[in-house]
Amino acid sequence: MNNQVGHTFQLHWKSLTIWILGVLLPLLGVGLIAEDLMEKQIFAFEEPFMRLVHTHATPTLDALALTFSFVGSVNFIGPLSLVICLIAWKKSSRYGLYFLLATLGAAGMNILAKMVFNRTRPQFWERLVNEPAASFPSGHAMFSAALATALIAMLWHTRYRWMVFILGVGFALCVGLSRIYLGVHYPTDVLCGWAAGMAWSLACWRIFKSHHSTDPEKPTPDEASSTAQNA
Repeated sequence: MNNQVGHTFQLHWKSLTIWILGVLLPLLGVGLIAEDLMEKQIFAFEEPFMRLVHTHATPTLDALALTFSFVGSVNFIGPLSLVICLIAWKKSSRYGLYFLLATLGAAGMNILAKMVFNRTRPQFWERLVNEPAASFPSGHAMFSAALATALIAMLWHTRYRWMVFILGVGFALCVGLSRIYLGVHYPTDVLCGWAAGMAWSLACWRIFKSHHSTDPEKPTPDEASSTAQNA
């Protein structure tokens, strides 16, 4: 019995690690911060940190932050996600469906969370951009993290894994940090956006992977059966 349990654990330790480190712990962190926000608690480090960041503002950094903020906005990342989804669907309908669920699901959850928490945006200086929506969690951070995680997951079995990993993580970091720099989000907004986007996308991937092959070149059981009958 013990040998059987040990063998099962060895087979699934990678999956368990991803669920714990990539899904459960990030969501636990989001939950703890969200609970404090519901109780109207203030995170003392946020205003001093944001003001410290603002003291280093320059025209060049302003331009970079505005660029990454636009790239992470729905006006840019929405059409980009649609293009990626169509490419993924053409390669494999299973990949297309997963990417659609990961990105649209993250967007839907972000809208719902903003309605529930309705956190007022920071007002520490005159901002370069006007954001009327609620602050928590950051939609830019959440959607960029979900998109990057989905791409990394889909391409992890390819030789492009580390290139996509570096570019994806860098993209999500730059988008989220630009929102803090511009003063339109608290650090906890961005941290929770990253965590929730990554956790949602990874959870969708693990569920997807448990039901389907992650190799788009590998046929499903029905496809394999049909091929065998035609042979």
